[in-house]
Amino acid sequence: MKTIIKPVWSKMLLMICLVQIYSGTAIAQSTTIKGTVTDAKSGETLPYVSILIPGTTMGTVSDADGRYALTLVENHAKVKFTYIGYLSVEKEIKPGVSQVIDVKMAVDASMLKEVTVKGKAKYRNRDNPAVQLIREVIAHKDQNKMASNNYVEYEQYEKISFALSNLSESFREKRIFKNYQFLFKDQDSAAIGGKNMLPAYIQEKLSQVYFRKNPYTKKQLVLANRRAEFDAKFVDNDGLSAYFNRLYEDINLYDNDISIATNLLLSPIANTAPTFYKFFIRDTVKTNTPWLVELGFVPRNKTDMLFEGKLYVTLDGNYGVQNAYLTVNKDINLNFMRDLEAHIEFEKGADGRYHLNKTSLAMEFALGEKNAGFYGQRIVNFKNYVINQSRPDSIYKGPGEEIAYNPQVRTGESFWNSARHIPLDKMELDIYKNIDTLQTIPSFRRTMDISTLLLSGYKSLGKVEIGPVNTFYSFNPIEGFRLRFGGRTTTDLSKRVYFETYAAYGFKDEKWKYFLSGTYSFNNKSVYHFPLNYIRASYQRDTKIPGQDLQFVQEDNFLLSFKRGENNRWLYNDVYKMEYVRELENHFSYRIGFTQWRQTPAGILRYERLNDEGGLQNAGTLSNTEANLELRYAPNEQFYQGKLYRTPIINKYPIFTLRYNAGLKGVFEGQNRYHNVSANISKRVYLSQFGYADVTTEGGYIFGSKILFPLLTIHRANQTYAYQLNSYNLMNFLEFVSDHYASLDVQYYMNGFLFNKIPLIKKLKLREVFSFKGLMGGLRDENNPAMNPSLYRFPMDENGKPITYTLSREPYIEGSIGIANIFKLLRVDLVKRFTYLDNPNVSEWGVRARFRLDF
Repeated sequence: MKTIIKPVWSKMLLMICLVQIYSGTAIAQSTTIKGTVTDAKSGETLPYVSILIPGTTMGTVSDADGRYALTLVENHAKVKFTYIGYLSVEKEIKPGVSQVIDVKMAVDASMLKEVTVKGKAKYRNRDNPAVQLIREVIAHKDQNKMASNNYVEYEQYEKISFALSNLSESFREKRIFKNYQFLFKDQDSAAIGGKNMLPAYIQEKLSQVYFRKNPYTKKQLVLANRRAEFDAKFVDNDGLSAYFNRLYEDINLYDNDISIATNLLLSPIANTAPTFYKFFIRDTVKTNTPWLVELGFVPRNKTDMLFEGKLYVTLDGNYGVQNAYLTVNKDINLNFMRDLEAHIEFEKGADGRYHLNKTSLAMEFALGEKNAGFYGQRIVNFKNYVINQSRPDSIYKGPGEEIAYNPQVRTGESFWNSARHIPLDKMELDIYKNIDTLQTIPSFRRTMDISTLLLSGYKSLGKVEIGPVNTFYSFNPIEGFRLRFGGRTTTDLSKRVYFETYAAYGFKDEKWKYFLSGTYSFNNKSVYHFPLNYIRASYQRDTKIPGQDLQFVQEDNFLLSFKRGENNRWLYNDVYKMEYVRELENHFSYRIGFTQWRQTPAGILRYERLNDEGGLQNAGTLSNTEANLELRYAPNEQFYQGKLYRTPIINKYPIFTLRYNAGLKGVFEGQNRYHNVSANISKRVYLSQFGYADVTTEGGYIFGSKILFPLLTIHRANQTYAYQLNSYNLMNFLEFVSDHYASLDVQYYMNGFLFNKIPLIKKLKLREVFSFKGLMGGLRDENNPAMNPSLYRFPMDENGKPITYTLSREPYIEGSIGIANIFKLLRVDLVKRFTYLDNPNVSEWGVRARFRLDF
């Protein structure tokens, strides 16, 4: 179960919240105008009318119903309305007040020969010239894609920057910023981000890209890379960079889906675009060669995960896109997004085709419409195209992205002045040194220290850090009230040697528990820094629930203390472990380990077998020794490395995991011989505007005979009130064991596709979620205690009735229907169990909740 908020987004959210505390509302006087644009004769509303402030670049367009709204911070005298086929209209503005300006536009008689105006006729695809044009664009997509060429190479420069945005004058004039006014950036108040901004991050990358059609290969050689970095004590800079690049991914208009803030939105030139978009011919640009058609588009349902904007299509028979402008409707179900603008530019090459020249994606996130926010922009520029020139195979080999420069040489300003495609302005240039300066301010470091404590649970004391704080207090039926205190060393002590420890005491069982580990890193980096390469030895004496293998959270987390039903079967474990972990740059990793443990049942759990006379015999303690091997391949994996865990930044690529554990009988008191093999495949499947599904398949088989039930697969159950992704949420602890099994887990997130079409509910921006969990398995006779009296019998309850079962031909199935995005962070599921309802103390229905902060 994942009970902590994603660290990267949490840090962004915390920054926004801190700004909210100090900022308040902007004090500058603003003017808001709104109204409806209609046909002067028919009274029909006019969609997508251009509304501009003369002499500026400020403006907007009316929506599909002819309505518009525009807020101006500075004083302006007039607003102008223009629409193809109609006479332009100018209206006066009263500065400083909100006002309604409704406009009636008359048909331009001089254009009647060329334009037939029907007012707001019912939209349809049939016999619609705009739809006919977009179908031509779709039909010619393949020939206009880069993949239409056998070989392509080009130089790529990308810049991504972030800033605190929409800051009020009162915030800027705070005493704390008196000597730091140079940190702020002034810009056009109508631009995304508002008038006052506080730049906080910048990264630049220069690459040479090689594309080969057959076999398909895209290789990016990074020639130089530069970024502003925060103190590694507080922030994983590599993870932060990966997360920002995941939010602001490459925009390929010719793909059917375009990634925006980790969501996929249907491209306006996708194969199915005419089904979900409305298209309008807005103008013909005859000043260009070839002529261009300005094609406007909007979603049929403005709350769907779709774009709106305009395309400029060439009339030269290629029907390529020369320019594109993309944005989204304010009603779209994207959390925290206040504004979005994407510009895509193509340039005609020597081969007569249009090649990508520049893309710009700007997004602003905030907790409210008028509050301070977080603004980011990514610009990518392309030049020096070489078409259909083959290169040696060695160019295309290796990982998709490869470093090809000396960091000591290519990080200085002199190199970047000549290398970057687009000059930085002075404010952008200053970000590098400003970030260094900012981290010397005591108040800033205190803020980062507090945020790290709240979000990761650790308090840094230099060479050591104390935590995690959410485990300091917990309770359970065996230990009662439990106190724990621990900590670990940091890289300030050593980058190679690392120690971690804790001690805990249960006031009910009156026993001490403790843990100690020592790690040696071979790559002279933090043991959490990718790629991992370390050896670790550890010893742990502690309690454990049989069959629990939780991810992203520790078992003695305070929130997991609250459980439903009976929870009185535990284990005391003494575990000695030695392991070597190695990751490769291509995200293939392996883990080789040796584990020896001793289990003693606790609570009402007993390890018992039948003796020769048929009576029960207490087996006492189970000793076991294992050799462990894990192979994992996660191509193009992205993650943020927190203080405790890696938080995955999920993308479209699958993750493969293979585990092998061998029981070593006679080695260090090992009592069992077996071979346990399991495999897991997980993948996110994107379904465009219909959401996405996280699919996980898993299977396992244990080879061997007369294997004691604690060493079999004890399927992961959940008796907390939280919805756990990797557990069966209506299964009881120790309810099912198997020596072979196969499972399927599907989490389907519709992203509000249904709720967005219900008038009152859509304003809440709720999202639908569905889940299915199925498990098939069984237990061979040689491992079944009912067939072998010498084996540990399955646990019984106080009345002598069994509580542990094997799976028959009937699979275990549970499913749920949930509402997600409640208050933008809560998911609540109604869970139903469909099979094995006759087992004692099971629930057919249950309600489970889960925190999930996402876009």
